[in-house]
Amino acid sequence: MEHHYDEFSLLHENASEVELALEVLPPVKRVFVEVDGGRRLGVIVWGESDPEIVFIHGGAQNAHTWDTVALALGRSAIAVDLPGHGHSDWREDRSYWPAQNASDIGGVVEKLAPNARIVVGMSLGGLTALELCASHPHTVRELVLVDITPGVNKEKASAITAFIAGPESFDSFDALLERTILYNPTRSESSLRRGVLHNAAPQGDGTWAWRYDRNHLPEGSELPEFRDLWDAVDAVGVRLSLFRGSDSPVVDDADVAELLRRQPNANVVVVEGAGHSIQGDQPVELARLLQELLND
Repeated sequence: MEHHYDEFSLLHENASEVELALEVLPPVKRVFVEVDGGRRLGVIVWGESDPEIVFIHGGAQNAHTWDTVALALGRSAIAVDLPGHGHSDWREDRSYWPAQNASDIGGVVEKLAPNARIVVGMSLGGLTALELCASHPHTVRELVLVDITPGVNKEKASAITAFIAGPESFDSFDALLERTILYNPTRSESSLRRGVLHNAAPQGDGTWAWRYDRNHLPEGSELPEFRDLWDAVDAVGVRLSLFRGSDSPVVDDADVAELLRRQPNANVVVVEGAGHSIQGDQPVELARLLQELLND
């Protein structure tokens, strides 16, 4: 089976799947920004005006995870591929922790979205955004954490770990899709097929492999240093929101209590019918919540 890949050709599927009535798709393009002496980060740019939102995806994902949210929101935005993910180059040290990610992404935001009103980070992207507040505070005017706190650990992330710990390559696209469906029983096959096309690529021998660098993936390790990021939560000086998936094990009540102890004015919202990937399970609701923040 041929799987020709044009990364923006499937957006009409995203829209129709959640019944978005879009007569014309918004302007969208892929750009690359050079960081750290030669490496490039891939970025999806939505709209043609000054970006209002910066989206940062989770580990083992890519910038297309935000496609439906961006379509539903209809605002100018950028979605960044983390280093070693999507169309971004892999780091020479093969290390993709929040501090390294923020170091790379800070320059991208400065160049492409210097006036962004909100930075939205999911999972590893949320922890990266916390580091971004510390290392590039001028780039973060408001922070939204999507189903993540520094309280995440291997146990809470075990379902993610189990999926990522699968085979490095697959004999066919269909084999890779089959495993993805197995681990995402609540999602439609068409949405998972799109996700695989964005997140994997055919190899020269006919097999398929993930685009992201599987080396040192944070979700697959013991995650001890994430607890240190509670200090970064203390230091956040802008409005902070946590959107928590009602069906996700990644954020628990103790994490929320700790967040509110450190940031008493934080806005905590439980998104019903969503697991860890709120942007995948309830993208229109996530867009509505972000619209509320932008209108506030």
